[in-house]
Amino acid sequence: MTFTSPTFVLVPGAWQGGWAWQPVARRLREAGHAAVTITLPGLADGDERAGLRLSDAVDHVVTEVERRDLSEVVLVGQSWGGYVITGAAHELAGRLAEVVYYNAVVPARGAAMVDENAEYAGLIRAAIEASPDGTIGMAREQVPSFMPEADEGAQDLFFELLVPQPGGYFLDALDVDDVTGLGVPAGYILSEDDRTLARPGAEFAARIGLTPVMVSGGHESMLTRPDEVTEALLKI
Repeated sequence: MTFTSPTFVLVPGAWQGGWAWQPVARRLREAGHAAVTITLPGLADGDERAGLRLSDAVDHVVTEVERRDLSEVVLVGQSWGGYVITGAAHELAGRLAEVVYYNAVVPARGAAMVDENAEYAGLIRAAIEASPDGTIGMAREQVPSFMPEADEGAQDLFFELLVPQPGGYFLDALDVDDVTGLGVPAGYILSEDDRTLARPGAEFAARIGLTPVMVSGGHESMLTRPDEVTEALLKI
């Protein structure tokens, strides 16, 4: 019997590029696995962001996996990236070994990211509408809630690397069901101190019948606790 080692395809959350996954990707490679970090359209420095839709992000992941002719893919998405991997999984099911949500939204069919948090939905929509290119940024004062375990210098660096998020990525919904009907295993990894999700991560995991695998740290623990996140990915 021939065993094919999985390839980890790592999709970041809002405002971030593939750089956010580099510490984990390096550790996965050191453990003998292939790892691909994805930077979605509009989330690289200097990218054009106006007019981008959620379907553009989904299509980008599908294209990258098909272009590289990857198989036995462990498709991992952080935060808002849960939308992207859910959409992509429906196009790539035959190439997937597993779908893993990490501190992520498990989207409900027809519900946009902005709809997951009714308290702030109006403010988010207004900010996107007021932006000349239809984007929304993160304020520096929000960073400590994303990285409570990081010192101020690390938080400053993280903030400097962020780019505006295309508004369509938050406003669009998926017209697909969750991944449970695809015949592909799924997992959920949750950081103990993550307080940034619109609802408790365990509730998102429960949408696909899962109990989260816990790691320490906050929402960005792939940067602050890469050893633990890597270990969880290898065990889940």
